[in-house]
Amino acid sequence: MFAAKVDTGFGVASVGGGGLSLAPSGERVHIGFFGVRNAGKSSLVNAVCGQKVALASDVAGTTTDPVRKAMELLPLGPVEIIDTPGIDDVGNLGQQRISRACDVLRSCDVAVLVSVAGRAPLAAERELVDLFEQRGIPYVVARNKADVLDGAASNGGAVGSCVGVGGDCPHASDERSASGVAISKERAVQNDVVSDAGQHAAAHTEILVSARTGQGVDALKECLARSAATAQRPQRLVADLLSPGDVVVLVVPIDSSAPKGRIILPQQMVLRDVLDAHAVAVVCQPSQLEATMASLGDVRLVITDSQVFGQVARIVPESVLLTSFSILMARYKGNLRALVQGAQALASLTDESCVLISEGCTHHRQCEDIGTVKMPAWIRDYCGASPAFEFTQGRDFPSDLDRFDAVVHCGGCMLNAKEMEWRQRVASQSGVPMVNYGVAIACMHGILERALEPLGCLD
Repeated sequence: MFAAKVDTGFGVASVGGGGLSLAPSGERVHIGFFGVRNAGKSSLVNAVCGQKVALASDVAGTTTDPVRKAMELLPLGPVEIIDTPGIDDVGNLGQQRISRACDVLRSCDVAVLVSVAGRAPLAAERELVDLFEQRGIPYVVARNKADVLDGAASNGGAVGSCVGVGGDCPHASDERSASGVAISKERAVQNDVVSDAGQHAAAHTEILVSARTGQGVDALKECLARSAATAQRPQRLVADLLSPGDVVVLVVPIDSSAPKGRIILPQQMVLRDVLDAHAVAVVCQPSQLEATMASLGDVRLVITDSQVFGQVARIVPESVLLTSFSILMARYKGNLRALVQGAQALASLTDESCVLISEGCTHHRQCEDIGTVKMPAWIRDYCGASPAFEFTQGRDFPSDLDRFDAVVHCGGCMLNAKEMEWRQRVASQSGVPMVNYGVAIACMHGILERALEPLGCLD
């Protein structure tokens, strides 16, 4: 029922999953394993994945950095399992490890608190639960090392003599499912209850497991699949804007910055979504667009790479809808309305301003790189000033944005929606306007209103 993924050297292949589709990290449900040192997090991750993903030992603090593993968790689909350092580590280095573990929460769709069966909850574990609930993250409490409890092996994964996270015995108020998993009523999801962070109250499930014997591991996977299913979003990239038979032109520049032998991820994703809508996709380069449009006749929508937005807008008739891959990604992964509002800050930048340009991937910078070369040049021309620029890549993103006057972010194709939501929330709480590449470029070319027209309502 459950299949892991392994890297064959030629890409990722499924093990025991039969030809299950691949998915980038940003499109996977992220499941993080948290807990104190020596609770058995790494051993349990290995048991869930069915292979030795993380280094496990009896020495406290063996895990020093988050360890990530892509796998298939059926019937849910592609997930990313993340093992984290102990949340109770000590010393200066230990504090850095704790910080790394907490950073994983930014992108976490589902959390697993790994504690020790039969032991009262520790202060650090209570703090983790508070963090899960503040951020509205569904979570499972996995009571590990259940094989050491008297009679636990015969319990079939049911919660037996374990103590609740709050220190109380959950039996009196819990509902027991057919699989023997206890679900706390107090921490069940209720759509009308909202946490301080504005998220719905987190679902809470508890289960006895043993990473050593495998007891309860299958039941844990089923719990994770059910919890993660609630984290999946129905949002589409573009299919909801199309009807079967619509003709869509995708403008894909192939220049010195284009990756060899492939097209970039947002273009791949949009192409697939167009096909899933049973629409017709035609792909061309900017120099071919005019002839392509003339040969097709009735075109419903043109989607372009943001770097050539201005050139494409001059070619595409006003009667044809026009937008960009990056704007579609902004709608798909974040709060597009807030990003549109953030674009207003670009015109008021001065020589004393500081702008953060952040990208979610870690690609090799080239001479015509959009983030470090083209975007700063466009911004300087647009605002008529020379603000300072700072740059981040990958998972690096400052939690303190006070020194910045604006944040310009890429489309976020390599980041999941949770991470993008967190970054936008940090900017909002800091009072710093944030805009993404596509919205910013459309704004600076004076075509933002036209680029948003195909999307209708911005909610």
